[in-house]
Amino acid sequence: MEKGFAGRIAEFFINSKLTILLMIALMIIGVYSSTLIPREEEPQIIIPMADVMVGYPGASPKEVESRVVKPLEKIISNIKGVEHIHSMAMNGQAMIIVQFYVGEDTERSYVKLYDELMKNKNIFPKGVMEPMVKTRSIDDVPMLGLTLWSDNANYNDFQLRQIGEELSSEIKKIKDVSLTKVIGGRNRQLQVILDKDKMAELNVDALSVMQMIQANNGSSQSGKFDSGDAEYLLTTGQFLNSAEDVENLVIGTSQNMPVYLKQVAAIKDGASDPANYVSFGYGNAVESGKKFKSEYTAVTVSVSKVKGADAMKISEQILDKVDKLKKNLIPNDVHVEVTRNYGETASHKVSELLMHLGIAILAVTVLVMLAMGWRGGLVVFFSVPLTFALTLFSYYILGYTLNRITLFALVFVVGIVVDDSIIIAENMHRHFHMKKLPFKQAAIYAINEVGNPTILATFTVIAAILPMAFVSGMMGPYMSPMPIGASIAMLLSLFVALTVTPYLGYHLLKVKDEQHDKEEKGLEANRIYKIYKKIEQPLLDSKSKRWTMMAVTVILLLISIAAFFTKWVAVKMLPFDNKNEIQVVIDMPEGTTLERTSAVAQDIAQYLKTVPEVVNYQNYVGSSAPITFNGLVRHYDMRGNSNTADIQVNLLHKEDRDAQSHDVAKRMRPEIQKIAAKYGANVKIVEVPPGPPVLSTIVAEIYGPDYEGQIKVAKQVEDILKKTDDVVDIDWMVEAPQKEFKLVPDKEKAMLNGIAPQQIVGNMTYLMGEHPIGNLYDEKSNDPVDIVMKLKNADKANIQDITGLKIKGQMGMVPASDLVKVEEKELDKTIYRKDQKRVVYVLADMAGKLESPAYAILGMDEKLKKIQLPNGYTMDELYMNQPEDESNYTVKWDGEWQITWKFSVIWELLLRW
Repeated sequence: MEKGFAGRIAEFFINSKLTILLMIALMIIGVYSSTLIPREEEPQIIIPMADVMVGYPGASPKEVESRVVKPLEKIISNIKGVEHIHSMAMNGQAMIIVQFYVGEDTERSYVKLYDELMKNKNIFPKGVMEPMVKTRSIDDVPMLGLTLWSDNANYNDFQLRQIGEELSSEIKKIKDVSLTKVIGGRNRQLQVILDKDKMAELNVDALSVMQMIQANNGSSQSGKFDSGDAEYLLTTGQFLNSAEDVENLVIGTSQNMPVYLKQVAAIKDGASDPANYVSFGYGNAVESGKKFKSEYTAVTVSVSKVKGADAMKISEQILDKVDKLKKNLIPNDVHVEVTRNYGETASHKVSELLMHLGIAILAVTVLVMLAMGWRGGLVVFFSVPLTFALTLFSYYILGYTLNRITLFALVFVVGIVVDDSIIIAENMHRHFHMKKLPFKQAAIYAINEVGNPTILATFTVIAAILPMAFVSGMMGPYMSPMPIGASIAMLLSLFVALTVTPYLGYHLLKVKDEQHDKEEKGLEANRIYKIYKKIEQPLLDSKSKRWTMMAVTVILLLISIAAFFTKWVAVKMLPFDNKNEIQVVIDMPEGTTLERTSAVAQDIAQYLKTVPEVVNYQNYVGSSAPITFNGLVRHYDMRGNSNTADIQVNLLHKEDRDAQSHDVAKRMRPEIQKIAAKYGANVKIVEVPPGPPVLSTIVAEIYGPDYEGQIKVAKQVEDILKKTDDVVDIDWMVEAPQKEFKLVPDKEKAMLNGIAPQQIVGNMTYLMGEHPIGNLYDEKSNDPVDIVMKLKNADKANIQDITGLKIKGQMGMVPASDLVKVEEKELDKTIYRKDQKRVVYVLADMAGKLESPAYAILGMDEKLKKIQLPNGYTMDELYMNQPEDESNYTVKWDGEWQITWKFSVIWELLLRW
């Protein structure tokens, strides 16, 4: 008997004692690797992305666009590897989001970006600040959130902030903690509250006060000198160490008498003014909701980990540390609620998937037992775990983490990896029962017979799966562990089938001698063979029946293709995941006060408390909640204006509720939208996406020759989306009108009074902007204590009060109203750009029967043609690429659609292949 490749391998392992040792070694390696592989919620997506922020105080969006954004876009676009450049030209600043191609080396990409910015930092006009670069990665998403709150009125947001800062400092000491952030509360601040009447009386203004504070707050090691054969060091100056030091500063003279700061200002060392409100409340899903019925002032400490670290282990270490700190740092009246723990959820998800993996292996074993007996089932039962043990080891070698994608790959291939072992074992079983050769020769002959087809079939399956790893865009790195992991598992299953399975089959599948007479009847006596022959034989004997079968197959194929167009089966990238958290994003019109936004958030929170699945919630008003996987791309961490708020909602664990998190979100949406309508708020229900994050499920990018025209077109697209079925949470990136007063210095009057225009700018900026003008050097404080100048709130109630502020000139104190012209106008809106073209974004989500953006987008062709455009223009519609120029109005669809489209193209190519 001539042995092939498979037969020669099987002959070596079929009766070797080394095979047992190999099985034991493989299982040990696999189990040990599973303990070393880090566990985390989401797969590691390596997409180099960075935010470039540039300040240009006082400039309008158009000035920022022409002098900062456009030059920077040209420079950055020339960097090799840059895929997209998203720009925002705002009042007084610019932000450019640089996105590199998937697969580009992260460090090299950032170095190239820094190099280009540093080489060209002199291209900006005077007044433009140096660019600041902030990099982004998946590890920026906090894996743990600890919310501190108290029902004791003695602990306000200031005290909670101090405790949170101390807790943050202790958590940073834990290995593999990369970043901690304290959200909410008020910092310690030294406020210099100026009295404008007393300043006018004593001949001082805000700018001179600031200059004197800064001049008296400095110290330096001046040098050294020798005296008497000894060397002495010299230090000159002294920092401001207390409120008394600041109060007693001499800031000027009046009538030949010194003027002390305490004569013109009240000095307050304590909590800063509220810049945000954070609160915590329980839902009715837990007993605590009945005990603690109110919302309580809170502070949240968010914790991020370093790349590749195990989220489960780090979160356990942090929580152990917190328990110890409750004895000496955290008072008994201050409660610490774990409002996010991705380490726990990752561990639970991994355990759940491993359980499903075990169930799948048992199910396959039972099926094999039914066909080949319990001995045949044991062959498969031992072979499959060895395959997965080796696969876990390969995950560890490749640097993968255990997350829902890598484990889904294992569950996905359970039915495939058993094929190789089943083919080998079944053919050995058949030849043993035929008894035409001695057992060992029969085994080798059986393996040799099916070895080459098994190898070919394995590589055929790999060829069908592996191309999924080459999907472009963000979907590529997100889904790549699945095709790569599945392909590795297939190769390893072939290795096990050719080494371990022959040994197991040879020792477990031998036929007893007393069964000889029974088995002489051959294969035809098998029940499965009889059933198969009864179905297949008529098709072999009758030509008409064969063609009928072919026709039925073609009809079924056409019906399956028609399912997309008839909407029997909705086309969607990935199904919704059943998460334990939902985010409510609130946007009030620009110009809304912090208190008004807080009222909206509280009203919505009161409804959330009544939702049966809600465990707890946190309101973040004027601040962003700890960002999620979604918020990383959407830049939710940049939300921090008085008109914005987030509500982070935690639900019951999915095992403790019947409804999916998506169904809970759909049920909540109508009630929340009713509340939002009362206040004129735009509220969106944001779920953690099951796949890679996008700007929104549906994104309409409006391009055109005129930005005002683009805004008008975008408004009409928004109206169309509002009338489209299943489209919800519609919004656009155009600010609401906001009133602005502009104080324009009258240069002639200013110079006649001996006042430079910059003095007017400085006085107004440092008083109204409340910018830190220095630090109080308190050795007991872990964080810097800012010194801030401000007016009393009663002295800045309207524009007349503000322009009544007096400025020191050569002729004495002069009211600002005598030096400036007051212009009242609408604040210029932010200009958005993408890849060096102006764009207006319209965003929407899907919720309803279909919940697939493909149908909503494809069904709007006729509606878009009816959009009113300026004479001579038509509406173009694009699905994949930007328009080549801006000479015409164009709607380009983006969002989840792009991922669905690219993924569908890959699958279509695979099916054709």
